[in-house]
Amino acid sequence: MWDAAVFAFATLFASSSQQNWTELALKFFPFVVFLEAPFFLLVTTGMVKYGLREHLPHRQRERYPSVSCVITCYSEGEDVRKTIQSLSQQIYPGYIEIIAVIDGALQNRPTLLAARGARSLLDNTPRRQLIVLPKWQRGGRVSSLNAGLSIATGEIVMALDGDTSFDNDMVRNATRHFDDPGVVGVAGNLRVRNAARSLVTRLQALEYMLSIGAGKTGLSEFNIVNNISGAFGVFRTQFLRNLGGWDAGSAEDLDMTMRIKQYFGRHPDLRIVFDPHAIGHTDAPDTWRIFFRQRLRWDGDMFYIFIRKYRLNLRPRLLGWRNFLFVVVNGLVMQLIMPFLIVAYTGVLLFSLPLGAVLGVLAFIYLAYLAALVFYFLLYVVAVSERPWQDLAYLRFLPLFPVFAFANRIHCSFSIMMEFFMMSHLDSSMAPWWVLRKTKF
Repeated sequence: MWDAAVFAFATLFASSSQQNWTELALKFFPFVVFLEAPFFLLVTTGMVKYGLREHLPHRQRERYPSVSCVITCYSEGEDVRKTIQSLSQQIYPGYIEIIAVIDGALQNRPTLLAARGARSLLDNTPRRQLIVLPKWQRGGRVSSLNAGLSIATGEIVMALDGDTSFDNDMVRNATRHFDDPGVVGVAGNLRVRNAARSLVTRLQALEYMLSIGAGKTGLSEFNIVNNISGAFGVFRTQFLRNLGGWDAGSAEDLDMTMRIKQYFGRHPDLRIVFDPHAIGHTDAPDTWRIFFRQRLRWDGDMFYIFIRKYRLNLRPRLLGWRNFLFVVVNGLVMQLIMPFLIVAYTGVLLFSLPLGAVLGVLAFIYLAYLAALVFYFLLYVVAVSERPWQDLAYLRFLPLFPVFAFANRIHCSFSIMMEFFMMSHLDSSMAPWWVLRKTKF
């Protein structure tokens, strides 16, 4: 088998050299450098900066603000007990108010009963309170968040998914950033809880490490965090209320992040922080069909937010120059335009070059991407990860990741087209159609 593989690669590179390998590589070179390399350098610089800085997450603090955890529940059933239990057992001396908002409680009785039955989990846990808030008619995720926000008493409010559990030091690590009066939001770190289920969950676990754990750590060092995850977002309660709470519609997490950033241009001291040690664990889609259906919504929502809703608000005066440039490069170019460039580039290769040359160029791209990926992953393990030995086990899946990422980019272009022509955000599972179709966008 090894001899056959060596022979195949020798044939591959021989074919490529016959078609002027150097010329083909130079044609590809600007495509990588001008689009991928600057972002790669920015994030890796941020990770190095984070790793060299002294971290004191366990230091004694002068005050521990009260925290309201708003859990949005719809069809989690007994899984909501895991979330409530993980919050009740937090190593945090301050007061924690757990608000479980049951959306569509009339038809979602199992989740309602599970949340009510979880009150026993708070026995012998001082300074913890569970409030179960049933919303009898379904109104969607934003409706649940605003309902929870309306009764929250904590100085800090957390927006959490009902199927997400947390490390017992999560609240302590997340809230410490609010000692800085300029911090208005903290993005929590998410890991895949069911990673061992299948190959697609393994690859998503690796993707979460690279894009969330590593990527947001690097971006946070420059105050350009791209998104506060909807499954795990932490906010200063009064600031959130001054904004009017969450806005109706799809992609409420990216929407809230953009609304907060509208103040950065006029108030440059405001910050959104990412804490890689504030850990939440969530279940990822365990089949390819469910995975691509999820990404159809996620990728389409980016077009909805950046183009349909905020295209007139993407201005340096509102966002500040730093976040304006980042949104243009990362949000518009890399997320919305690059998938189509990749599709077009691949199509040009397939239709204009011999098969051997195409395979040679793709092999060159793959190896270059894999080499950068290995460096990026190892830097994350050394400088950022709070579970380095556990994460190192994913090193063996890195050779598959370039193919996984390429498939994601191809599918992303399809998702954007679906949003462009079909307005797919109006059929989101995050809210019923009668809610989404009454929104302005």
